[in-house]
Amino acid sequence: MKYEPQKIEPKWQKFWEENKTFETPENTTKRKKYILDMFPYPSANGLHVGHPEGYTATDIVCRYERMNGAAVLHPMGWDAFGLPAEQQAKKTGIDPRTITETNIANFRRQLKMLGFSYGWSREISTTDTAYFKWTQYIFLLMYNTWYDADTQKGRPIDELPIPDDITDAEAYRDEHRLAYQIEAPVNWCPALGTVLANEEVVGGKSERGGHPVVRMPLRQWMLRITAYADRLESDLESLDWPEGIKALQRNWIGRSTGAEVDFYIGVQKDFEIWKASRSKTGFPRKPDGDVLRIYTTRPDTLFGATYMVIAPEHPFVERLTTAAQKSAVETYRQQAATKSDLDRTDLAKEKTGVFTGSYAVNPVNGQTIPVWIADYVLASYGTGAIMAVPAHDTRDFEFAKQFSLPIIQVVGTLDSAQHIGTDFAAFTEPGAAMNSGRYNGTLTTEFKTRITEDLEQAGLGRKAVNYKLRDWLFSRQHFWGEPFPILHELDSAGKMTGRTAALAASELPLDMPKGLQFDAAHNSPEPPLEYAPKDWLFVTKNGKQYKRETNTMPQWAGSCWYYLRFIDPQNSKQPVAAELEKRWMPVDLYVGGAEHAVLHLLYARFWHKVLYDYGIVSHLEPFHKLVNQGMILGEDGQKMSKSRGNVINPDDVVAKHGADSLRLYEMFMGPLESVKPWSMDSVSGVRGFLERVWKMLVDAGDKERDAEADAAPASLNAAVQDTAPTAEQNRMLHKTIKAVTEDIGNMSFNTAIARMMEFTNFFLKEPVRPKQAMESFVLILSPFAPHICEELWSVLGHKDTLAYESFPSFDASALIETALEIPVSINGKLRSKIVITPDADEDVMEQSALSDPKIAGLLAGKTIVKKIIVKGKMVNFAVK
Repeated sequence: MKYEPQKIEPKWQKFWEENKTFETPENTTKRKKYILDMFPYPSANGLHVGHPEGYTATDIVCRYERMNGAAVLHPMGWDAFGLPAEQQAKKTGIDPRTITETNIANFRRQLKMLGFSYGWSREISTTDTAYFKWTQYIFLLMYNTWYDADTQKGRPIDELPIPDDITDAEAYRDEHRLAYQIEAPVNWCPALGTVLANEEVVGGKSERGGHPVVRMPLRQWMLRITAYADRLESDLESLDWPEGIKALQRNWIGRSTGAEVDFYIGVQKDFEIWKASRSKTGFPRKPDGDVLRIYTTRPDTLFGATYMVIAPEHPFVERLTTAAQKSAVETYRQQAATKSDLDRTDLAKEKTGVFTGSYAVNPVNGQTIPVWIADYVLASYGTGAIMAVPAHDTRDFEFAKQFSLPIIQVVGTLDSAQHIGTDFAAFTEPGAAMNSGRYNGTLTTEFKTRITEDLEQAGLGRKAVNYKLRDWLFSRQHFWGEPFPILHELDSAGKMTGRTAALAASELPLDMPKGLQFDAAHNSPEPPLEYAPKDWLFVTKNGKQYKRETNTMPQWAGSCWYYLRFIDPQNSKQPVAAELEKRWMPVDLYVGGAEHAVLHLLYARFWHKVLYDYGIVSHLEPFHKLVNQGMILGEDGQKMSKSRGNVINPDDVVAKHGADSLRLYEMFMGPLESVKPWSMDSVSGVRGFLERVWKMLVDAGDKERDAEADAAPASLNAAVQDTAPTAEQNRMLHKTIKAVTEDIGNMSFNTAIARMMEFTNFFLKEPVRPKQAMESFVLILSPFAPHICEELWSVLGHKDTLAYESFPSFDASALIETALEIPVSINGKLRSKIVITPDADEDVMEQSALSDPKIAGLLAGKTIVKKIIVKGKMVNFAVK
């Protein structure tokens, strides 16, 4: 009978589903393995062949672990809120929920078609109310939390100490919540009708669709991820992650130490009065209205500050802009609004800016310096203002050259001062102070400490830590997203007072309003939920009028904690039961694309740490081991995309070659982490390997029987016999088991498949194939090609699934060679081969070679002038 995957594979998929073969065992004492894929967004296009690569890798590991006695948790779900479904709804006029559910059904069908061993009873979607109830719950936890820097943990907002000089305690609490709201400059895309993250904007246009993006201020919810920055950085050390991914996260966090310093922006004649007042009152927690507060990592260069720069979105822009400069400033701000943060901070771009017309006073020398606006300063980094020291900062140096601003060197090399002017580059290395008054000659490291202490004593500055990491902008103007469980207090005129109130946990989930239809034409910054029915939008509580928050959460929200819900998906009383969390966490292996190296992983780690501070989770980190699969390119060597027309649909591959062939090929293409181009011809090659495996075990039969009885059971090949293997056969078997076991442990699946190909080629030449060796081979191949192996296991006479059979172990003694065949050459030409024992020394090898009849005949009458003997490898005689 011939190999027919189109018949075999649906049969075993049905068997697994009906028998719930891969459901996670309950209340088991087995060792646990939690193996997780980064769950997909169910797009309308379905899977392409790049998607199953990581899923196949985890499936191999899961099947291998089950066969080694582990209790395996291997779930699947859907990251289904967000912009793609909303955009598809705009194009088709179909409601986003209908679109999403249709897409999920197609993705589920494709994953089952590929034979992945998921425990489908744990399936979740971020769009299910039973799921996002707990997403909203975790948001409320953050809303009701402040970060205690002394204990380095989140604490209930009710425990926040209120300073004696605070008159509005509730406003003070709002300033310290992990979830807070501000008026923030954001990337607004009119065409997509939503705010975009900086990473979703390229060259001033949306990454999706290439639509123009503008910067505009909107009221937004933020999450104070920066409070956890130190922990997010330091805890990376404990993780078994690729070093490159750790480096990306460290760079994204960007921790630096320096100083905050206030520059006076009042009338210069009042500077000394201000300075004297500060020496008495000290450095205030929040900057006064008469200063620009800056953060610098180089307080030792303060004497070289020759101008200041504020971001175009800085709240002081209007105040500092003089009448004469107003038109130029407005024009410049409009231009800056079309650029993304990444474009603005590009070191290679030409520097642009505009003078405000105002001046600040340098606190260390009393010199007045101009205040400029430039887009290379971001409102979201530091304080949104910088002191510019062009002699010692590359960007400042280029800006100063561009606008003919002073460049004053205040740091020089230790042996001799380095002149810096418009023809030289900025000197950014440490050195010794110069042109810095009483600090002259002080080395950079010592100078930083001294001047920071002096500034703090004078009330002009303080030591500070800063991060490139910015608080997480957590609002979207989507219809298709989780509603915020927040109410805004209204005054008698129906205006928001700025006060907010949280829903109680018992009021969750807050679902989207049932009466609100999706508006495909909506494209304004006003959130779609602003048009919700009034009985949903407005709420009366305790005699007060409230309006619901109408922004929705970003798609990231649901993916921040889904790994916990998989552990306990039906729990209606808490996100996850404590005993189950302790049983299964952390995730032992997490596999997904490197494109999630920063944002998803950083966000999930942040949420996890908040939950850890409340004792909801018991481990510091969610994902112990991380592996990033490489991208599979189209056959043209380009990234697969619909626009390029190079997308390969797995349905087509399975229809032609079968799911096992697709699985094997994706693992055989090369190392899991590498980028690889797809080749349909190569899939045929792997299909050929599976046909050879089938031929090795199954009686091919005759064409007449195949034609008469498609359902006839396959029978064993006559070469498969219940007999003991020869020493050579046994050695090949255990050599293969050892190699495949080690390769699976290293996730080197391509080399494991190559070993199994060698095994098959060897045994196809054997007239007798021991049944025990064939059974062991089927078991080691089964994690890679489960459908054909289940069928072969049945052909071998077994009634039950092989999913929980023990993975074969190798016998080290069987690997020892009892005899070696080595070549014997004369004058470098192979003339014969001899058989020796592995421990034979050079003398024995020589005598064995000389005793070989063929060699003896060729040497007759010749003189041996040189002997080259390599123990266990070769013998060569040089003769005359």
